[in-house]
Amino acid sequence: MDYEKFDIDLRDCLFLGEGHNGIVYRLPDGNVIKIFKAEKHCRREYSILKKVEGSRHFPKAYSSLGNYIIREYVGGDCLKDYIKENGLSHNMAVGLIKLLDEFDRLGFTKLDIRCRDIYVLEDGFLMVIDPKCSYTKYRDFPKHLAKGLKKLGALEDFLEVANTEKPELYNEWIFKLKCAGLV
Repeated sequence: MDYEKFDIDLRDCLFLGEGHNGIVYRLPDGNVIKIFKAEKHCRREYSILKKVEGSRHFPKAYSSLGNYIIREYVGGDCLKDYIKENGLSHNMAVGLIKLLDEFDRLGFTKLDIRCRDIYVLEDGFLMVIDPKCSYTKYRDFPKHLAKGLKKLGALEDFLEVANTEKPELYNEWIFKLKCAGLV
């Protein structure tokens, strides 16, 4: 669909949520419109989504104009809510490590993400809904992810799996997490 020539009436859309940078609605066709407070944030996120096109961990971006993006809808549960209800399984921890590996493969300079920006699909696959500052901010360890997991009581489980599955990463992360006061 050509969204640039499409009239969108937000009264026909389902409100999904609001964050620091904007508000998100589900369109009648099943896709999402994300309306940003500032055009620069819109351009930045759209650019990231276009750069990562082809990665299954990110929604497809269809259009951007002014301060909004039309992108693929991501269902499932927010990681934070998922862990509260189900805990952090070994497989989910491995999935998080693979997601961080994907960030590295994509050339992200920010190898970190907040729990609320990760969604768990029905099959357990992880999707990112808000890849902000992935190429402009530098962080070489998952500080915000660890902070979120710690609040959920799941950080020790995550680090245990990291130590088993990727000991070299674990050794890098544990030192930095200690310096950040997270372990």
